Amino acid sequence: MLPLLRPPLLRLPYRGLPRAAARSTLHRALHASRGLCSTGPVQGPKNEEGAEDAGLGGAGGATPARLSWSYVHGASQCPLLGSTLGASLELAARAQPQRALLICAERRAEFTYSHLLERADRMAAGLLALGVTRGDRLGIWGPNSAEWALTALAAARAGIVLVNINPAYQPQELEFALKKVGCKGIVSAVEFKGRNYLDLLTQLCPELPSSCPGDLHSARLPDLRVVISLVEGEPNPGALSLREVEGRATPGLEAERHAIHSALSCDDPINIQYTSGTTGQPKGATLTHHNILNNAHLLGERMGYHWRDVRVALPVPLYHCFGLVAGLLSCVAHSGTLVLPSAAYSARATLTAIQTHRCTVLYGTPTMFVDMLNDPDFHSFDLSSLQTGVVAGSPCPPELFRRVVDSMKLPDFVNAYGTTENSPVTFCGFPRDGLTTKIDTVGRVLQHLEAKVVGPGSSPPLRVGEQGELCVRGHCVMRGYWGDSVKTRECITPDGWYHTGDVAVMDELGYCRIVGRLKDLIIRGGENVYPAEVEALLHTHPSVLEAQVVGVFDERMGEEACACLRLQPGVAALSARDLHSFCNTKIAHFKIPKYVEIVDSYPLTVTGKIQKFKLREQMEKKLGLK
Repeated sequence: MLPLLRPPLLRLPYRGLPRAAARSTLHRALHASRGLCSTGPVQGPKNEEGAEDAGLGGAGGATPARLSWSYVHGASQCPLLGSTLGASLELAARAQPQRALLICAERRAEFTYSHLLERADRMAAGLLALGVTRGDRLGIWGPNSAEWALTALAAARAGIVLVNINPAYQPQELEFALKKVGCKGIVSAVEFKGRNYLDLLTQLCPELPSSCPGDLHSARLPDLRVVISLVEGEPNPGALSLREVEGRATPGLEAERHAIHSALSCDDPINIQYTSGTTGQPKGATLTHHNILNNAHLLGERMGYHWRDVRVALPVPLYHCFGLVAGLLSCVAHSGTLVLPSAAYSARATLTAIQTHRCTVLYGTPTMFVDMLNDPDFHSFDLSSLQTGVVAGSPCPPELFRRVVDSMKLPDFVNAYGTTENSPVTFCGFPRDGLTTKIDTVGRVLQHLEAKVVGPGSSPPLRVGEQGELCVRGHCVMRGYWGDSVKTRECITPDGWYHTGDVAVMDELGYCRIVGRLKDLIIRGGENVYPAEVEALLHTHPSVLEAQVVGVFDERMGEEACACLRLQPGVAALSARDLHSFCNTKIAHFKIPKYVEIVDSYPLTVTGKIQKFKLREQMEKKLGLK
């Protein structure tokens, strides 16, 4: 690893520049001194798109050539980072030590870069004292908090692999997650939403209360040795508090931590993200420093974080790749500030945090934006500080996208697309793209990535405008699924292409439209029906709050489409006849759902994604089809 920068390099002539530009100039100079990035002029909003990313393999700033085939390469003037997350944190802390990296709005607490770096190093040294060292896996199980972020940063500073565990997991799911990757330690919340986490853990490890803290011996979880409780006071028997872990740091252990950190490679694993398991058991996507740091950095470049004053409101959970990488790590990579509105998602808390902390960026899933816009006091909040935002996690209905742009006054709002296995973002719109482009597509490929659309069983790209499976190659692709080489080979080819399982169409400018999931495809009498297309139309019906379409068994046609609808408040019913009349002149007859079922909710994974295979089973049972 290259040596860390010394203070003299921090004396740069940035007086007279706006604060955000000064911060960005300084941060770029720090990276440049390590041969990582250009020190060209700070890009402003007028030339941000072309200068930073041609997106199609042309020179930066040039008008892209029109494509004939569905293959793109994201060209960029800024090289990939060859650094680690811990080194990036240290660079940012040296550059802006007193800037807030993290604000916990609910707790009214603020944490600076220097404070979090100091505590992360102490915690990392304390973990070494407990025998959790480079390459070991450390689980983190809890809702959004400063301690969650601290644990992630501490793990990075000691080469420990952080394993994100959903706070909604039940004991059986927790056991699977810990066993699958052989977690040596776990950092756990105490209580959340009425659940006592250590009680749940004790169900798996009845030996915990009588064990010596840091020396657990569990029959069911033989790899687990260390249990750390995110508690202010005395921890539960058998567990250590976070302060106790930090208190175990010594100068000798700090020197050991420094030596470990200096020896780390950007290709070392840093994070294991469990996939949502919409079709079966979750798989542990193993991500490296190179994967997630470059994804965070380049997404920020696409969003203009190199010239904006970045204050990100993050209602998205940190345990999800969207929250950790696009949220926390993008802020670290661009010396920004992350604002956590609340431990658990709350539309009201998010709106309050934007107003109170003058957030400039807002992230969320489509459902989160629906909730915020439908807050009865939405128009009483001052959201004028917002400059841009990202919607991701699931397809955003066109009408919802328009509502966000209009109601939140966010012309720079963008769609982003990705997968956990791709660290996660692979396509993203440009803030200055036209509204129609941003609604109809997920933007263009991220810098330095390759993408192509291929036919079934075929590796050459299709012609532009043809539907096929989207494949991605480059710095974002995971190392593989932990301990599962078979599943890894099923989705990553020998030459490095990751098969997303998503059906996509690419246009001649390289913009990509996601049509749906290959596994969700409905085949009705030989005709292909993509649920996402039908769902987008149903979302425009005034009585529909949310729509999901699944294929159900039909003896004659093989499958028929079934629309599962959540209705707007105050709407009692919506018949199949009414819906048929609404769709009749808008989509082909074979795409119109035969069945319409009104539901209160959908079966979800623990990461909040809809499990369509379970929804299909529920509908077939309800309709008496199987």
